[in-house]
Amino acid sequence: MICQKFCVVLLHWEFIYVITAYNLSYPITPWRFKLSCMPPNTTYDYFRLPAGLSKNTSDLNGHYEKAVEVKFNSSGTHFSNLSKTSFHCCFWSEQDKNSSLCADNIEGKTFFSTVNSLVFQQIGANWNIQCWLKGDLKLFICNVESLFKNQFKNYNHKVHLLYVLPEVLEDSPLVPQKGSFQIVQCNCSVHKCCECPVSVPTAKLNDTLLMYLKITSGGVIFQSPLMSVQPINVVKPDPPLGLHMEITDDGNLKISWSSPPLVRFPLQYQVKYSENSSTVIREADKIALATSLLVDSVHPGSSYEVQVRGKRLDGPGIWSDWSTPHVFTTQDVIYFPPKILTSVESNVSFHCIYKNENKIVSSEKIVWWMNLAEKIPQSQYDVVSDHVSKVTFYNLNATKPRGKFTYDAVYCCSEHECHHRYAELYVIDVNINISCETDGNLTKMTCRWSPNTIQSLAGSTLQLRYYRSRLYCSDSPSIHPISEPKDCHLQRDGFYECIFQPIFLLSGYTMWIRINHSLGSLDSPPTCVLPNSVVKPLPPSSVKAEITVKTGLLKISWENPVFPETNLQFQIRYGLSGKEVQWKIHEVYDAKSKSVSLPVPDICAVYVVQVRCKRLDGLGYWSNWSSPAYTVVMDIKVPMRGPEFWRIINGDTMKKEKNVTLLWKPLMKRDSLCSVQRYVINHHTSLNGTWSEDVGNHTKYTFLWTEQEHTVTVLAINSIGDSVANLNLTFSWPMSKVNIVQSLSAYPLNSTCVILSWMLSPSDYKPMSFIIEWKNLNEDDEIKWLRISSSVKKCYIHDHFIPIEKYQFSLYPIFTEGVGKPKIINSFTQDDIEKHQNDAGLYVIVPVIISSFILLLGTLFISHQRMRKLIWEDVPNPKKCSWAQGLNFQKRTDIL
Repeated sequence: MICQKFCVVLLHWEFIYVITAYNLSYPITPWRFKLSCMPPNTTYDYFRLPAGLSKNTSDLNGHYEKAVEVKFNSSGTHFSNLSKTSFHCCFWSEQDKNSSLCADNIEGKTFFSTVNSLVFQQIGANWNIQCWLKGDLKLFICNVESLFKNQFKNYNHKVHLLYVLPEVLEDSPLVPQKGSFQIVQCNCSVHKCCECPVSVPTAKLNDTLLMYLKITSGGVIFQSPLMSVQPINVVKPDPPLGLHMEITDDGNLKISWSSPPLVRFPLQYQVKYSENSSTVIREADKIALATSLLVDSVHPGSSYEVQVRGKRLDGPGIWSDWSTPHVFTTQDVIYFPPKILTSVESNVSFHCIYKNENKIVSSEKIVWWMNLAEKIPQSQYDVVSDHVSKVTFYNLNATKPRGKFTYDAVYCCSEHECHHRYAELYVIDVNINISCETDGNLTKMTCRWSPNTIQSLAGSTLQLRYYRSRLYCSDSPSIHPISEPKDCHLQRDGFYECIFQPIFLLSGYTMWIRINHSLGSLDSPPTCVLPNSVVKPLPPSSVKAEITVKTGLLKISWENPVFPETNLQFQIRYGLSGKEVQWKIHEVYDAKSKSVSLPVPDICAVYVVQVRCKRLDGLGYWSNWSSPAYTVVMDIKVPMRGPEFWRIINGDTMKKEKNVTLLWKPLMKRDSLCSVQRYVINHHTSLNGTWSEDVGNHTKYTFLWTEQEHTVTVLAINSIGDSVANLNLTFSWPMSKVNIVQSLSAYPLNSTCVILSWMLSPSDYKPMSFIIEWKNLNEDDEIKWLRISSSVKKCYIHDHFIPIEKYQFSLYPIFTEGVGKPKIINSFTQDDIEKHQNDAGLYVIVPVIISSFILLLGTLFISHQRMRKLIWEDVPNPKKCSWAQGLNFQKRTDIL
């Protein structure tokens, strides 16, 4: 029966919670407070400090802890002797001893826990409690820690937090009922420290939160009085971040840090630091309202350790945890800053404190060196204080890499020696050209820049940053404090490419390249780009090219691109089609023009044409060249002239009938304009007989000459008409006997050229031209002929001549009335051959003789100089001898 009652007591416990108003709950403070549950008939002071123990709180973790353990071990099995006991639980705080809340203080009502444990009847239970709102203002946490860590180590330990949010109580009676509380199970560690989290809506941070604790340990249940808190009053921020130390220009130690993220209110900070050196050991604790603190002058060879924590500046709050300790150690020679990264044409300064044999050197006795090779002038020194020296470098040039060293070493030295430590100076040329281009559709802008123009610095990264103004660019672009990074991708040509899309055509994009490094960041000179001013239009379309009929001009036409809508200028390039086109450029500045006609030297050739465009005001870029357009060769005009022709006469000289074969060369394109479809022979005889014969594309025609005079004309015909200027050749029996050529001579100049000269006899007949014929008599080659002007008396014939062969040369005078009697020779002129050979040899020998003479003179001059130097090398110069000073060597001195 007793066992059954005991089980019923363990499984069911009576909940009695009487409260008359919220203002009777225990207000949670920013500091730690205690929950004590003691047996009945205990005085108020007993709650503050358990009986039999001293007021030293360390005893609570010592003697009392052992007593609890003994009592639990000695009475754990005697449940039959236990009786029902009511325990009184109170909140109290050592920081505010006038504020406490117990069950007996609530207007005669009792607050108790029903337990069955002999141990708790004698010693009671105690916990440390602290509650706070995390810095992100989202989670409220209560930390419950048993005052006696080993008290319940052999028993199951559970803690629950029951709370009610203000919105739950809006329609509830004044006294909250048991069912209105929400329960949260706390997370307990092996050390019996439990954390109870409660999510609080942001809108309710200023409202009152009601809650109480239910603690179960070893089968014993304890329940705390009601607690109340406004979460915003117990905010505990996160520890400060980025703690670091640096030395200021005047030699003081500056401690800096960053506020924790997501803080919605200003903070105050507590800084504790210590200094440890061979001569000084000190500790300090200071309050700071900013994120930095300036400490006294720094000492060489010292070690500094710093920690920082933060708390809400206005209103109540809880100090954050201490930040991770940061240690800063100084050397015997202190450079501040120890490294500087800067750009060309800038001014920078280094400071130094020099310690030598436990004694700080006076700043007036410090000298500075660059790379231990160049002493820095004293005009660049400054005395900051008794022990701090400063050197300044003006208008710096870019650092020249020396092997693996990409910096200049700056040494701070005493008057007699230099320490091996040095400062590092990095000077980089940050002039990076950024070029941007807006596409022809005006939808995106592509910017390119090359990192090869600057010295690469290990560990550095390059980033394009930009700021977009609402309208246009300023006259002098500057780096804006609010900027955005832009992703750029490295291309195969070594350039980075960044694409802006979409774009605002009239907005000014100020951009620069930022070089990020652990030593700091540098920015290239900013440039401002207006997308509308860097447009690269689409190339003109529908480009056509043709040679105009009759005028023979190259006509080029095109269609303008849709964008941009501003006026455009055009550039045309054209040339003869082939593997390597020799382009000619033509500019068109008339924005309304869509075609142009250009003269070309050869209207019968195929031309290739391309067109591109650009804004007329000069802004932006030229478009790409359009697709090539080609002309088609076609007849432009009638042929300018008919072909040159000659004849071969066969037949008996005694007969009146002879066969005449006409020979002509195909007409060139420049004469035919541009093709010949056929040739037509016109005949006219002395008996007024006239007829024409179409010979097609043949270049040879034979007819019968029977009359005393027979005139023929060869016409060239294309798709437009007959040739304009044509040659006539008259065959006349009387004129064939007219002889005006007195002599004819042939002189071979070489195997490819023969000079032909002649003399004419006085005559009443004036020749219009001459025909020269030549052929090899030893072969059956066809005759070759050449028409020359009547004013020429000498002619160079270019052909392949063999000296041992015989050649026949004939000269025919051509008159208006007909062809005269020819002068014929069957060999070269022998005397003249030897003369020309001698003259040719003379032309070769004379330059050789002159060249040899000049070479001989040069050789003699050089030999003379070398001989003079060899002979007089050991003879002293009297003017440079001390014993010869003042002597006149031109005046004779008799030797006695």
